[in-house]
Amino acid sequence: MKKLNNHFHKAFENRVRLGIMSALVVNETLDFSALKEFLEVTDGNLASHLKALEKEAFIGVSKTFVDRKPNTKYSITAAGKNAFGAHLNALENLIKSHK
Repeated sequence: MKKLNNHFHKAFENRVRLGIMSALVVNETLDFSALKEFLEVTDGNLASHLKALEKEAFIGVSKTFVDRKPNTKYSITAAGKNAFGAHLNALENLIKSHK
């Protein structure tokens, strides 16, 4: 059996974090509600995963008000794009090595 590639990132092992990053790679920004609906998760679950990705500096956060209601938008950072790209490449290489 071949050794696993060391470019996997622990931050992306969870399906919610993987989904957040996937959604942000193809969208410039998404707000909390859009991510919640897309991923079908609770507020608390999404918030905890967003905080973890923010702590890694993989996502950026922008808070504004829309009609006096708070609106939080998220975007992927350059570091996030690089780390997520490396993670996806590692997955691809793993799949290719088992054909």
